[in-house]
Amino acid sequence: MGTGAVAVGIAALAIVDADGADTGRPLFVRRLGDSGPLLVFLPGIGATTRFWELVVAPLADRYRLVLIDLLGFGRSPKPWTTYSVDRHLAELERVIAPLAADGPVTLVGHSLGARLAVTYAARNPTHVRGLVLVSLPYFTGGEEAKRFLRQGDSGWVRTHLVPLALWCLLGRRLLGWAAPMMAGDVPREVVEDMNQMTWRSSTSTLWEAIYRYDLSVDLRRLRANLPVTLLHGDQDQSAPVSGVWDISRQRPSAIVRVREGEGHALPLNQREWVREQIGGAVPA
Repeated sequence: MGTGAVAVGIAALAIVDADGADTGRPLFVRRLGDSGPLLVFLPGIGATTRFWELVVAPLADRYRLVLIDLLGFGRSPKPWTTYSVDRHLAELERVIAPLAADGPVTLVGHSLGARLAVTYAARNPTHVRGLVLVSLPYFTGGEEAKRFLRQGDSGWVRTHLVPLALWCLLGRRLLGWAAPMMAGDVPREVVEDMNQMTWRSSTSTLWEAIYRYDLSVDLRRLRANLPVTLLHGDQDQSAPVSGVWDISRQRPSAIVRVREGEGHALPLNQREWVREQIGGAVPA
């Protein structure tokens, strides 16, 4: 098969893989629990409400839990758009602002969800009672982010836009069916949900929300008395633990808990410990 035919085939897959228009539907939300303080959970790139449900469902006897699929992921809309921080925040506000009408909420985020939680709290200070940030990717800039991520598995692909887009597209469309069988210790639900994102939502979100967005500005804008808890693994290859210590120096009131030997999948690998830390940060 010639390169022209391959290019046409990839282009056809790319068109099929992305929704053609904005539907206007709000983000998908899953609710657990009937009473207690309100906690809102935001997942990372490719993860969904099922990721957080695997970890925090037992908390539903003490808290009201709201789990959200970010724009472009899971069962939320996947429009052909630029997945900028502003766009993600606008969609999150449609869901969180009504919840906060009865009082501020605690935001709990993992990875990208932790970054979006920081920005949401900086822009909507009256909506947020506290932050629990798990495996927060914090860098001094986009170039530092790329240098760090190049060191990990698939690092070269993750830091080059076209190869990453092709990797996401072809992996999802051609090999997605086999992913659950090759998941190893990763829960089947998590692997299945990775196949729900599109190449557009995944690559655009990574570039716009990680490489092109300076989170330090939002960290400085957080309310001085806002409770912040940071949970991290010291072997995280997607979010350097040094970033957590940088934040703690900037914000001495922040509570930092680092788990030795753990990586970016900290919530899945240490579920009970993560639940305990969330409970400690948000008394019932």
